[in-house]
Amino acid sequence: MERQGEGWLFFAATVLGIAGIMRVFDAIWAFRFHGALPSGLENALFGTSLKTYGWVYLVVAAVLILSAVGVMMRSAVGRWVGIFAGAVMAISAIWWMPYYPIWSLTYIGLGVLVIYALAQYGGKEQVTR
Repeated sequence: MERQGEGWLFFAATVLGIAGIMRVFDAIWAFRFHGALPSGLENALFGTSLKTYGWVYLVVAAVLILSAVGVMMRSAVGRWVGIFAGAVMAISAIWWMPYYPIWSLTYIGLGVLVIYALAQYGGKEQVTR
């Protein structure tokens, strides 16, 4: 017997996990970058220090990865943290919209799909026969 929405839940967990890993790479880049800051960063949400962005992305990465594990374990807490993480994933992509608009829009779309998957199929198990 296959659980209804199993593919959507796998999709959500996979996207959350990959997004978390990508945010780890973003954090590493922010911590190690020593070149000229991107133009317009002086008006950015967290100021001009890329180290601040590194810490923010590291926290976001931890939330994303832990929520992916929770969704795979079919935890109710994991579902709600996953919905929250999908929202954080989409919202945090807005910060880079002026610099990477296509990638930011893609990231926002994936976040919305994760929220849909977990809201629609992450609740009590429904078994199809």
